[in-house]
Amino acid sequence: MTTTTLDIHQILKKLPHRYPFLMVDRVVALEKGQRIRAIKNVTANEEFFNGHFPRRPVMPGVLMLEALAQAAAILAFETLGQEPDENTVYYFAAIDGARFKRPVEPGDQLILEATLGRMKAGIFKFQARALVGEEVAVEADLTCAMRSIA
Repeated sequence: MTTTTLDIHQILKKLPHRYPFLMVDRVVALEKGQRIRAIKNVTANEEFFNGHFPRRPVMPGVLMLEALAQAAAILAFETLGQEPDENTVYYFAAIDGARFKRPVEPGDQLILEATLGRMKAGIFKFQARALVGEEVAVEADLTCAMRSIA
C-alpha cells in the first residue's frame, strides 16, 4: 500500500479553489481508494473571523465541512487517477450526521480525515472528521458528486 503526500503546489493542481476559499494546506497521507489525512492551518487573518465572531473568533461549521469536502475531492481525483479540468465540478450531494464537538479558533491546526466508503457513477460516500490535536471538532458522512458542466 503506497502512501502519498502533497504540498500546496500539488494541491493547487488538484483543486479549483483559490484563496480565500482553498481549505487544504497540505496532504500528509493519502491511500488511493482508501483514506486521506490533510491539514488546514487556521490563522487569525482568515476573512471569516472578522464577522464570526469579532470578540470570540470561531471557524464556521460550514467551512469545516467544506475543508473536509475538499480533502475528500483530492482523494476522489487521486483514486480515479484524474486531474480536474474546467469542465468538471465536485458538488456536495448530502451531509449526514454532522456533529460539531469543539470550536475551532485562530492558531488551531485542523486535521482533516476522510475515508472512502463507496464510489459509483461519479458519486462518492465518505466518513469524515476534523480534529484539533486529539479532539474531534466535527464529524459527518459526506456524499459528493463529480459532474461534467461542459
